[in-house]
Formats: sequence, structure tokens, C-alpha cells
Amino acid sequence: MDLGMFLMPCHPPERAMYDKIEWDLQSVRWADELGYTEAWFGEHFTFPWEPIVAPDLLIAQAALQTERIRLAPGTHLLPYHHPAELALRVAQLDHMLQGRLMVGFGAGGAPSDFELFQIDGAAGEHRSRLAEALDIIVRMWTSEDDFDVDGEHWQVKYRPHVQQDVLQNWLKPLQRPHPPVAMAGGVSEKSPTLQLAGERGFIPLSFPIASQYVAAGWDAYVEGAAGAGREPDRSQWRIARDVLVAETDAEARRLALHGPMRRFIDEYFFPLLRNFGALHVLKHDRDMPDGELTAEYVCDHIWVVGSPETVADKLAAQYDHFGGFGSVLLINYDFAEDPAVWRQSLELMVNEVMPRVAGLVPGSTAPAPV
Repeated sequence: MDLGMFLMPCHPPERAMYDKIEWDLQSVRWADELGYTEAWFGEHFTFPWEPIVAPDLLIAQAALQTERIRLAPGTHLLPYHHPAELALRVAQLDHMLQGRLMVGFGAGGAPSDFELFQIDGAAGEHRSRLAEALDIIVRMWTSEDDFDVDGEHWQVKYRPHVQQDVLQNWLKPLQRPHPPVAMAGGVSEKSPTLQLAGERGFIPLSFPIASQYVAAGWDAYVEGAAGAGREPDRSQWRIARDVLVAETDAEARRLALHGPMRRFIDEYFFPLLRNFGALHVLKHDRDMPDGELTAEYVCDHIWVVGSPETVADKLAAQYDHFGGFGSVLLINYDFAEDPAVWRQSLELMVNEVMPRVAGLVPGSTAPAPV
């Protein structure tokens, strides 16, 4: 099992934008120093609590401040980008990172983003835009021949030969045929996005929600892969988790329930899901009354919080339940007011938790060694 980081990111809205970015960069520097394998940066346009609108700009900064960790937008929301422009932008970034770039693509789902960009989400326009944009981007990265696209949403004329003696569509990614591509699943029980990822052979990314919905996302991925004649590879599966490690269970729980994790879920995530009619994605029993869904419940049933031994046991249990996965991605929270808490958690994950789960090899469900 590999260890990475997922920066949604999570920030209190009153914090200055510069300070939010500085905290994210600090977290990635620590992750690189400690040996985390990858860091993913979210993209949102109308989310004050998840405020990064240009993850590639943050990645360009992080690349200069790190040495080994792989970096990725997680994800570029394709309905809101012209695919030809984004294909070239990602290709340039791939050269700048010299092989450390991965890239995630998604459909988005926020009504406020739909309104801003005038996307008909109710009719599924965001998903049709995603599929059409994917085709264009991959063809631009891989084709050496002319092609035309007269699509429902975009029109492209790609001409790789020299024009007017000096002009040419020439830029390809450094990594061939292209950087590793991931797609993040939504909160639906049968994620169309993960099904599409399976069809294309892309990396599946799963969000930190109740286990039955995470498992359903993998089932959708497998279904998509089977339909395309592909063999799904569990070692590629990334699962994002809300993790906080401290020396004792009591201390970890106290820090989780009296700090930024509690504030994020109480002031932002619960209201967001309630307005979407999606609180059930945090329940292990869908019939559980909404009034019983508290931060304490989430801490005990969704978050992975505790001492190193407890966190290792919880990860091993989830690994066994899901049938194995390749990487766990820690959701990055804004502990800028008490950074030692987050630094210690990152260190304990590397030094004490990961050795306990070292025996978990993707494709096996062997219990973690103690």
C-alpha cells in the first residue's frame, strides 16, 4: 500500500487566500520530505471552503519546492475547460515536472458551478461534456495525423503538419503516450465517472464516504472495464481517507473533534450534503435518522482517527472489506493554527502506521502484521 495526500483542499473561508496556498505548499513539502508518493490538488470554482480554482498553478509552485513526490490535479473539471487548451496546458506542465505529473479528470457536480458556466447538470450535460473532452484531449496527446471534431459541445481541427512554414500543432506531453490519468468517482451508488474510468483504463479515485459507496464505486469501475475488455488492477485504486494520528486514541479523537476537521464537517460538509439530499453517503445504514449523523459518528465510522496501532487496524479492516487497493490518500486539513499536530500525524503515518500495513499487497486481503 502506497501513501499519498489529497488536498481538496479544506480551508476556513475567512483565511486569506495567500495563507491557504502557503499551508497547502507546506503540507506538500512535508509529504515530500517524509516519502509520500503523490499529492492531488482539487479544483473548485464556487467553493469558499475548497478554494483552489487553478490546481496546475499550485502544482507548478509545489514542483519547485519538492524533489520526489508526484503531483496531480485531482481533478480538472472538464465541462468548464476547452479540451484543446487544457490538453496543451497539461502537456506543458508535464515537461515542467519532468515526469512527476499525473492528471485527474472529473465531471463536477456543484449547482453553483453549473450556474456560473451555464451547464445543464439536470440533463447530464456535465457528463456528456466530460466524455467528449476526454476523447479530444487523448487524441491531441497521441495522434500524429489530422483529425476534426464537430462535437455536441466543442469543435476542433487538429493539424500536426507545418503550416505557413513556421506554425504547427507540435506540443505533446513528456510522458508518452501521456501522463497517468485518473478519474474521481462521485457520491452516487453507481458512479458513471468511475465506470467511464474503467472503460478507458484510467486510475480510479474514491472519496472518503461510507464504505458501501466506496465499494460500489469499485464495482462500477469493474463493470466499465469488463465492457471494454480490460482487466481492472486494484493496485491502481486510490482511496482518499480523513486520517489523523496521535500518540493515543483519546488524544487523536480530541484533536479531530476540537479542531479543523470538526469545523469543516459541521460548518461546510454537513450543510453541503444536506442541501444535495446526500447525507446518506456518510451513513452505514441509510435508514439512520439525519439527526443522529454527527461529527462524533463520522469520527467513529468514516474518519480514520487514533493511535498508530488503531489507525493501522482500521486501514487493514478497510483494505480487507474493499478487497484491496493500491494507495491511501490522506485528506489534507488546515492545521495552520497548530501545525505541529498535522506534522506529527504525517510522521506517525510514515514511521509507525505504514510498517504495520506493509504486508498488504494489492490483490491480497491478508491481515496486517502486528
